[in-house]
Amino acid sequence: MVIRTEGDQEGATRSRDRCARLSLADTWPVISVCVCTHARPHYLAKCLDGLRTQTVGADAVEVIVVDSGSPPACAAMIAELASGFPNARLLRLDEAGVSVARNAGARAATGDYVAYIDDDAVAAPDWVEQIRRVIQEEDRPPAVVGGRVLPLWEQPLPDWWPESLRGVLSIIEFEGKGEYRTPDLPAGMAPWSVNMVIDRAAMLQLGGFDERLGRYANLLLSDEDVQLAWRLQESGRSARYDSRIVVRHSIQAERLSPQWLVARLYWQGFSTVVTRRLMREQHPVKREFRRRLAVEALCTPAALLPPDSTRLLSLRWRLAYAKGFTRAALGCVPGKRAWLLDLAMELVGRRSGPPGARLFGEAAAAFGEPGVAAGYCVSEPTAGREAEGAGQRDSRTAC
Repeated sequence: MVIRTEGDQEGATRSRDRCARLSLADTWPVISVCVCTHARPHYLAKCLDGLRTQTVGADAVEVIVVDSGSPPACAAMIAELASGFPNARLLRLDEAGVSVARNAGARAATGDYVAYIDDDAVAAPDWVEQIRRVIQEEDRPPAVVGGRVLPLWEQPLPDWWPESLRGVLSIIEFEGKGEYRTPDLPAGMAPWSVNMVIDRAAMLQLGGFDERLGRYANLLLSDEDVQLAWRLQESGRSARYDSRIVVRHSIQAERLSPQWLVARLYWQGFSTVVTRRLMREQHPVKREFRRRLAVEALCTPAALLPPDSTRLLSLRWRLAYAKGFTRAALGCVPGKRAWLLDLAMELVGRRSGPPGARLFGEAAAAFGEPGVAAGYCVSEPTAGREAEGAGQRDSRTAC
């Protein structure tokens, strides 16, 4: 991996010195903000505008912008945006992958915590202020803090969209706070890196985000943030949610189509299996495999409908999830990324028709749509057992 840092070393030294002065000035934790982006300067501009108007002052936080292999024209625009922001540094990576980008941002940061926000999200004016407050008021400083994600609609949500699947659009509307995976919060809630704060030292000690997960090329593998949070929690650290920490996330118009929804659920099923196996949770996959296979058999006739049809969507998204789950369960071997890439690329046909169309017509057809390249998934059940988490998540379009 090649990392190029825009700006001189003196700028990085000034950034570290400023953070050190802030840390000595009071007891607030020092926050570094990390924004990962790929070829989307129009969204990044709005994201940086939100950071510029923070109540703590734009120069009170370090901002790391990670450009994950944008083409030259977009890279130049991203560099210009970063150079115009106080206390910001730009990292340019030649290697693609959202987990790679997030890890690079964490290594470059100098704060106690790294606050991740997607390039298509806008932080509330008191975002950093609330992050500091939430961390400071806990007797046991958390290793992970997730926050609320409210929608910024680019067009109205269609009437046919299942209410239980609002979360697929990366919407978290729950008000309250508490420890993840406890009765404090609804079952299945998980932190997503569209709005996620992590103890930098603890994160790096565990190796950061698993780079076998997360968006990579045309693959929509995900759960890298959920897996990291659970690893930190299982190491004895706290992982909390607090709805005072708010961002607004752009819901892109091209996502609001039956094709995108069906494709999104396919990858959710696929990612669930990959994540569970990486977490060494083999038995849940084995127990569920037969049920998913049965769902696939029962719902297969629904695949005959045109991809843009809104008919029988409840059957089609269940079929999509079941297919993703069973394909991954039959072929996924943790730790063998090259083989997994080959399998997944075969499934989607590298954005073309066959062989992906033969295995899953709707999903393969939808991969030509821009919005499909932005989907993410979780592995926890939230919208009923059949959804297996479908109502919780579509994250990050960061890279």
